Amino acid sequence: MPDRTPQPHRSSRAAPPGEGRIVLAATPIGNLQDASDRLRSLLAEADLIAAEDTRTARRLCDQLGVHPRGRFVAHHEHNEQASAAGLLEQVRHGAQIVVVSDAGMPVVSDPGHRLVQAAAAQGLTVTCAPGPSAVTTAIALSGLPTDRFAFDGFLPRRSAERRRAFEAIRAEPRTVAFFESPRRVAASLTELAEALGEDRPVCLVRELTKLHEEIVRGDAGSLLAWAREREAGEGIRGEIVLVVGPATAQADEPAGEEQLVAEVEQLTASGTRMKEAVATVAAAHGARARELYDAVLRSRRG
Repeated sequence: MPDRTPQPHRSSRAAPPGEGRIVLAATPIGNLQDASDRLRSLLAEADLIAAEDTRTARRLCDQLGVHPRGRFVAHHEHNEQASAAGLLEQVRHGAQIVVVSDAGMPVVSDPGHRLVQAAAAQGLTVTCAPGPSAVTTAIALSGLPTDRFAFDGFLPRRSAERRRAFEAIRAEPRTVAFFESPRRVAASLTELAEALGEDRPVCLVRELTKLHEEIVRGDAGSLLAWAREREAGEGIRGEIVLVVGPATAQADEPAGEEQLVAEVEQLTASGTRMKEAVATVAAAHGARARELYDAVLRSRRG
């Protein structure tokens, strides 16, 4: 039988002479002084710069005083599959390709996943020049627990879908970060407060590392009041990260079996597998997962 044991993929900062590679390069999320010397060198020396928006990438090079010797190519969500095939062909012929998004770490809620996946499958070298990230920066500034956290990307545009997204983290024991549009902040906080309760810890960060950076910490109720007041006045502008604190069990009022079962069913209704939903709810409330699993089965049998 063929050996199906996973093989480690060699990835080094410097590919052997003549061998191409892909470098995922983080770019500033607001403050140009966060650009590293390594980023400047990579942009200057790359054969190709695969950019989410070539105009943004060219402007960044101009602002950093970098004069790329290579050319810019578009690599975004609408052409990623076709673009990836062409980029991989260039790598096989020895090209040094730098992948950048409009801001922050490429691939994270940005194009690039298919390219990395295909390159790894073909044994091509992929490495990373780490740097600014809105997700980890927001988590660090939030004042919420950071030992375990999750990133759930952009909140849905539709109200009902956003509500389901919040209900899915009702019993979540980790801190969760979302991206959101400034036009929907008050609406999203309304749904968050309704789904998770007004006392759920929340932090909103706006315009990270920029001149008008703003960090608003509190609970869902107080942030909703802030958002409504701001929208009625000067408005809310800029790039938003919404960070939601983990669920906490009430020590003086332990959740009953009926409530725990209901929370499991809410998670499974949103697509979470039952075993994972039981583990999540049990961890949030300090319950025994096996006993909760049996309780859910009893409830379903009626």
